[in-house]
Amino acid sequence: MRFKIIACEILFREISLCAAQSPHTIDVVFLTKGLHDNPSRMTTVLQEEIDKTDPSVDEAIVLGYGLCSRGTAGLVARQIPLVVPRCHDCITLFLGSREAYQRHFERHPGTYYFTAGWIERGGARTLRLPEHGQGLGKSLEEYIAQYGQDNGRFLFEFENQWQKNYTTAAYIRMPLSDSPRVREEAARAAAQYGWQLTELPGSNRYFEAMCNGDWNEEDFLIVPPGGMVAQAADDSVLKVACAQ
Repeated sequence: MRFKIIACEILFREISLCAAQSPHTIDVVFLTKGLHDNPSRMTTVLQEEIDKTDPSVDEAIVLGYGLCSRGTAGLVARQIPLVVPRCHDCITLFLGSREAYQRHFERHPGTYYFTAGWIERGGARTLRLPEHGQGLGKSLEEYIAQYGQDNGRFLFEFENQWQKNYTTAAYIRMPLSDSPRVREEAARAAAQYGWQLTELPGSNRYFEAMCNGDWNEEDFLIVPPGGMVAQAADDSVLKVACAQ
C-alpha cells in the first residue's frame, strides 16, 4: 500500500522513524509548527495539501494532527480516504492514547508540555521565558514609561496572565528523542514560574499505527471520499459529516 502523511514538523523524528520501518510506501509532508494558532489558516493549508495529492499514486492520506483548535474540522476528503487521529491535539499522540492524556489532565489540568520536537522546532522561542520583572515583550518599567502607571501595569499583567493558567511543566520522555536539552528547558520553565516539574513516559503507539496502516476505529477517523471532518460531541472527538 502507498499513502501520504501530512504532519506537523514537531512529529518529524517519530514519524520518520516509523515510516522507515513501515512495510508500506509512504510519502511524508511536514508543515510548519504553530498552524493551530490560526485555525482558519491551518484548515486552508491542510486542504491545499490534501488537494495536491495524486489519487493515482497514493491510496489514502493520513494526518499527523488531531482536532488541533478545530483546525482540521471542515477538511474534505477528495478522491481517496482521509485518516485523522481521534485526539484533541498532539499531546495525545506523544502519550500514546486519549486515556493517558485524560488521566494526566484530570490530575494536573494546568500542564505545559515539553517534547524534543517542540523545542527543536522553535518551541523555546515561542515560550520566551523572561527574566524576573520582564514581560513577554517589555519590562514593567518600559510599559509604565510608554503608557503611564495604571495603563502600563494593566498591559504588563495582561500580557503575562497566560502563566497563571499553568501549574505544572511536563517533560514527555519519548523512546527516540529523550533529550537532556528538553529536560533542562522544562526545568527552567518550572523554576521560572513556580511550576511543579514532572516527567511522563511517551509512546510511539500512535505513530506506529499511522505508518503501519493500523487505522482502527477507536483511534482513527476514516473519512471516505466526499466526506468532511467534523468535531464530535463525545469522547470520539471527531466524526464524518457531509461536505458542504
